[in-house]
Amino acid sequence: MPSSPTRAALTVLGTVGAVGAGAAVWGIGIERYLFTVRFHEVPVLPEGAKPLRVLHLSDAHMAPWQHRKQDWIAALAELQPDLVVNTGDNMGHPEGLRGLRRALDPLRGVPGVFVHGSNDHAAPTPRNPFLYFMGPSKVDQPEEPLDTEALDDYLARELGWLDLNNRVGSLDAAGLRIAAFGVSDAHRDWDRLETLPEPLAALRARESADLSIGVTHAPYRRVLDDFVDLGADAIFGGHTHGGQVRVPGFGALVANCDIPLRQARGLSTWTHDGRSVPLNVSAGLGHSIYAPVRFACRPEASLITFVPRA
Repeated sequence: MPSSPTRAALTVLGTVGAVGAGAAVWGIGIERYLFTVRFHEVPVLPEGAKPLRVLHLSDAHMAPWQHRKQDWIAALAELQPDLVVNTGDNMGHPEGLRGLRRALDPLRGVPGVFVHGSNDHAAPTPRNPFLYFMGPSKVDQPEEPLDTEALDDYLARELGWLDLNNRVGSLDAAGLRIAAFGVSDAHRDWDRLETLPEPLAALRARESADLSIGVTHAPYRRVLDDFVDLGADAIFGGHTHGGQVRVPGFGALVANCDIPLRQARGLSTWTHDGRSVPLNVSAGLGHSIYAPVRFACRPEASLITFVPRA
């Protein structure tokens, strides 16, 4: 018969094992399907302007068999957004566009903007999750290219959304004129911030805007700082998955970029050179097919209502 210390040790090990198994069952089998909408109200519009309902989508990492996720995203059209902001990583599989069409088709006709994440160009690969604690992830093996041209054709031509990958543009939504600018995936150093000031100045010289927004996939500090300098009234980002696994009472353990961990998910404020701008970092809708888990970090979309400044 085991001694008392041995029994105690076995009890502790058994408890730890049970807790770990329960957390795995929850994160893999339950929470990653608990999609939620986060609602925010942000005062950034001119006096007298009508409210603007912005649906922020990010990191769907779509695979064709993910019907539950596709149906949930499709139902977001019932929120009647005035504008959709898509911060990338739409694809999670070479055939992901089939699932993405099913998810986003109900938003056809709603004005929108989009930028790319790396998984809009290349399919995900297996990766050791513990490497994320060593710093932002790096490409260490060959990647399977995706049909980015087909994705962009769908988003830009069929849905009518504005491509902001290292670009500037303007659009109308809810009676407001919106100046928008963005960059491609800063996590891969695809951002070309130096290309934005000149066309943005030209845009502002020929038309006035009620609102300026900056859009990025990966919310690196250099991008956020430049967006503030470029006069963004609000900034949107994704990429972090909110940490994907969070510790209750503490928050994200990793952000996979250099943003402070406390701002790896949700609405916060980004301040640079004395100017503060609302920043929404979406925890995203999905996960890599090679890491199918969410813990204390439900998959999400955001509905942000912009209202006049007080």
